[in-house]
Amino acid sequence: MRKLFGFVVVLLGLSAAGCNTPRPFYDYASEPDPRKQEFILGASDVLKVNVWHNPELTVDVTIRPDGTISLPLVGDVRAAGRTAADVRAEIVKRLGTYLKDDAVNTTVSITAINSYRFLVNGNVERMGVYTSNRYVTVIEAIALAGGPNRFADPDDTVIIRDDGSGKKKRIPIDYPSILKGKHPEQDLTILAGDTVYIP
Repeated sequence: MRKLFGFVVVLLGLSAAGCNTPRPFYDYASEPDPRKQEFILGASDVLKVNVWHNPELTVDVTIRPDGTISLPLVGDVRAAGRTAADVRAEIVKRLGTYLKDDAVNTTVSITAINSYRFLVNGNVERMGVYTSNRYVTVIEAIALAGGPNRFADPDDTVIIRDDGSGKKKRIPIDYPSILKGKHPEQDLTILAGDTVYIP
């Protein structure tokens, strides 16, 4: 009987050890934080182009699916994948042919951000594609989806992200540990096109 009891204790010990297997190291600091740079424009974002002393050239334009905008005198300008400052510089250069000094006082501002979209999937209350007018973190993205549901295993959450070469990488996220303040480095900023998945 003692041998049987000892065997059960050993099995339980091995089982417990298996549950506490350390997670593989992930360099969270290597992931980009877009909040530290100017916003990169995308399709469906809305811009206001204001040309000083020229109200007929002052327009609100939406970036088309092909990534361009069309402006009076200027014509088509590529906007997606660039910052508002980059777009302004090109517009000023092109307008300079027609307006000289007035072109310098052209401003380009973002009036609506519609290109920042991400998916929250898996065992959450409200799966779906979400958008925001500002960058959100893992905790905020999951909150938008109503949080994990009762079937969820939130400590095995992952961010599925394009690695830049067209392939997908999986970033492990221990969601409960973020909430407890144990691993704040895992509360990454969600990028456009990311999927947050809770199994």
